Amino acid sequence: MFLKGLQDKFKVKSGLKFLQEEMEKPPMTVDREKGITSIGCIVDVDNFQNAEIFYDLIDEFSLRPNAIKIIGYKREYDKNSPYAIQIFSDKDLGWKGIIENGYVLEFLGREYDLLINYYEEDNLMMKLLSVKTPARLKVGFGALDPKINDLILNTPFKDFKVFKGELKKYLKVLKEL
Repeated sequence: MFLKGLQDKFKVKSGLKFLQEEMEKPPMTVDREKGITSIGCIVDVDNFQNAEIFYDLIDEFSLRPNAIKIIGYKREYDKNSPYAIQIFSDKDLGWKGIIENGYVLEFLGREYDLLINYYEEDNLMMKLLSVKTPARLKVGFGALDPKINDLILNTPFKDFKVFKGELKKYLKVLKEL
C-alpha cells in the first residue's frame, strides 16, 4: 500500500513535469479548413453533472450527429456504474503524463476544429488531456492557465446557456460559423 502511494506521487510529479514542458512548446497546429465541423469537449463531471447538454451544440451549429465527442473527468468513479458519456479519472494517470484509458486514446485519436475545456478547477488530468488534444481552436474559462486556451470566456460555470450564447457570438466574430 505504501509503495502504491509513493508510485502515485511520482506519477503526479512526472505528469506535472510533462505538462510544464508541453506548455513551454509552441502549440501544435492543426491544419484544417475554417469552420466548425467537429467538436471535442472535456467536462468536469464532478462539478457539472449534465455533460449530455453539449449535444445541443449539434443543432446550434448545424453539425452532423457524430460531430461532437464528449469525455468526462471524475475524481473517482466505479467502472461498473453506467455513465451517459465516457469517463476518465486520476487512477488513469501513467508515467510521463500518459493517460492510460481507452476512452482517452479514442478521444485523442481524432482532430477537432473546436475543443471546449469545460472545467474551472486546476486539475492535472484535464490539463494534460487539453494540451494533448489536437484542435484548431481551444475554448475555456479564465480561471485556467491562459496557455491552454486560445479563447477564454468569462461566463458562469453552471450556466451553460450563457456559455453557449457567448461561444456562438465569438465564433461568428472569428468567422468560424
